[in-house]
Amino acid sequence: MLLVLEDQHKKHLSFLNDVSIDVVRELCKITMELIRKGSNVKVYQKASQKLEVSPETVQHGIEGLMYLLTESSKLMLNEVDFQDSILTLGFEESVRAALLEMYLENRTEIRTILNEMSMDLPHYHNLEWRFDIQLASRSLRRQISPQILFKLHTKDGGNLETQVLQTDPVNLVHMTKVLDDALQEMKSAYCRRIVRNIK
Repeated sequence: MLLVLEDQHKKHLSFLNDVSIDVVRELCKITMELIRKGSNVKVYQKASQKLEVSPETVQHGIEGLMYLLTESSKLMLNEVDFQDSILTLGFEESVRAALLEMYLENRTEIRTILNEMSMDLPHYHNLEWRFDIQLASRSLRRQISPQILFKLHTKDGGNLETQVLQTDPVNLVHMTKVLDDALQEMKSAYCRRIVRNIK
């Protein structure tokens, strides 16, 4: 699998063609620090003074590197796929080797950082249900009114939450059909491609 870069990212990374290999390595180190600690405007200003270019140019170059490293780490590109992905950028061999070395050394750490940043949503823990039917009341002797009660337990981190839900069989069948359609949609090639890119 190859990483497809948009024109904007290619333009940001083209800055690396105009600097020496030592500067590329230094920018890679700065990029990893920013991935670990977050963005810092002072870093861009210091680097721009050393390179004698505008802070925006340095910022775009570093953001392009961050995008390249994080997206490659998400896809867990192997060595060959990473090299093929950056081949289209027209870098010299030494620049490609420095980027590959940086990627291989840090991809596991980048994935760990991305996992820590992801949202931890509540997830299913347990479900209890009960079927109630009212057969008659004082005013209506032959009334059948079925209800289904659910007690849904979800876990959010270490916290256990409970929601009580009630529905009738017609709505339950409709909800089941909608959920089944969604599951079938997830099996389509388009959705599998999106899920693979998210991971």
